[in-house]
Amino acid sequence: MLPSELWRKMVEEEHAQSDARRGPEPPPADHWAPFAANFAADPRRSDDQLIGPLGRDLEPTDTLMDVGAGGGRHALPLALRCQQVVAVEPSPSMCAVLLQLTSAHSIKNVTIVQSTWEDAEVEPVDVVISCHVAYVVRDIAGFLRKMDAHARKMVRIILYPFSPQSEGFEIWERVHGDKRLSLPGLPQLLDVMEELKIPFESEPLSANHPRTYATPQQALEQTARRLYVQPGDPKMREIELAFEELLIEEDGGYRIKGAPVLVPHMVSWKPSTAR
Repeated sequence: MLPSELWRKMVEEEHAQSDARRGPEPPPADHWAPFAANFAADPRRSDDQLIGPLGRDLEPTDTLMDVGAGGGRHALPLALRCQQVVAVEPSPSMCAVLLQLTSAHSIKNVTIVQSTWEDAEVEPVDVVISCHVAYVVRDIAGFLRKMDAHARKMVRIILYPFSPQSEGFEIWERVHGDKRLSLPGLPQLLDVMEELKIPFESEPLSANHPRTYATPQQALEQTARRLYVQPGDPKMREIELAFEELLIEEDGGYRIKGAPVLVPHMVSWKPSTAR
């Protein structure tokens, strides 16, 4: 099995498991609607460890495209460093956050394209980036080739070595009784890059602390949502019992005991037209 085929298999099997737990209710039209507001961030903040690597060698005259831009967490700080940013994002709620932030911070050099990357009709730019998006992409080879074809100088992807939802895998198994299937991550991406014969560099970036929650109730609600457990479902009690052991208070917040430290890696390459 080719690495790109294994990638598709992992995505489809994880999605099938999620759909089975979701039940007869179809997936939401906008998955990010309940969370989008949480992704709003000050474009002029100085504590984001990813902005520096993403903007490395970015010139004031350069153009940049952020594939899966979300609420602009990376697109907007980088817009302050270059001539123009194209933010490609399919979620209406994320686009609304992005639009609100561009207005609130008077950032006028961002064009929002509400579309999946696969369907986006956009012109080439100097630098194309994508951060924590590829995990759920079925056709990863097509995704990477399109990024390559739309960059003149550099392509950069940021991924974790394993699924960003891995902190909840133990609770999933306790509640549902089966092992949570993982989405593909960095090792699988590097195998696909080799398959496509794209020369690349991969570097670890600053580690992220495990996810924290303001209150136990917030932790319960968000974990239940990720496990597809609805209010009133008896399995809510199973999550509460798991939390009695696994939810710990730390530094004024709450986190899941044993949650892995996530180390993002940046995979960079010069597009085929520049090699």
